[in-house]
Amino acid sequence: MYMDIHSHTYYSKCGRDDPHAVIDAAIAGGIEVFGLSDHNYGILDRKKEYKEMVDSLKKEYAGRIKLLCGIEIATLPGYYDIKEGEIDDYDYCLIENLDWDNSIMQGDLLPFIKQFKIPCGIAHTDLFGFIGSTGRKPEVYLKELADAGVFWELNVNYDNIHNHHEHDYVTRFLKRSSRERRLVRESGLRLSVGFDGHRVEDYLPERVKATCDEIEAAGIKLVDIEAK
Repeated sequence: MYMDIHSHTYYSKCGRDDPHAVIDAAIAGGIEVFGLSDHNYGILDRKKEYKEMVDSLKKEYAGRIKLLCGIEIATLPGYYDIKEGEIDDYDYCLIENLDWDNSIMQGDLLPFIKQFKIPCGIAHTDLFGFIGSTGRKPEVYLKELADAGVFWELNVNYDNIHNHHEHDYVTRFLKRSSRERRLVRESGLRLSVGFDGHRVEDYLPERVKATCDEIEAAGIKLVDIEAK
């Protein structure tokens, strides 16, 4: 399965592309499952409008690509604005800032996500680095995440917005750390892949597909999210 469930459109303050443009690029690149996941602080009070927009696109692109309605949730003071039940009809959410000292989660993800009735993923985070900073045993924490239905994103972004920066945690996990791959595989934790695109002209679907292939070759399962 070729999935990319981290993308941005003009609904994000840092994005500018029409949703059709990013979806068309995903289809052209051979992506099979594609998620729109604009920032909560860009969508703001348009969350119902956003969901209706994605639902319309699901119908428009039916049979060509599986579309999902996601949202990337910032957990920093002044950015978090999710009200109870507000995104219960979305397909999934991506949680960011887990490893930031000023996150409202205070490093405690599992109690925080209990408020959401949709699959939750950890966005662009060095999960093993974070676990190490807490002093917890990775095999225990990973199993807790897996049991809670949390998934972990391997973010393969490489674009102008991020100064063509690659996430070291991704290359370490896929290329250098057989231990990390084994621990994830044994825990049952599922992974997602996201390009985190902000400019459609920078989109590199081959990076996404290569990562999906590497994950599955390692015997690790990609998350399978049902569209509502």
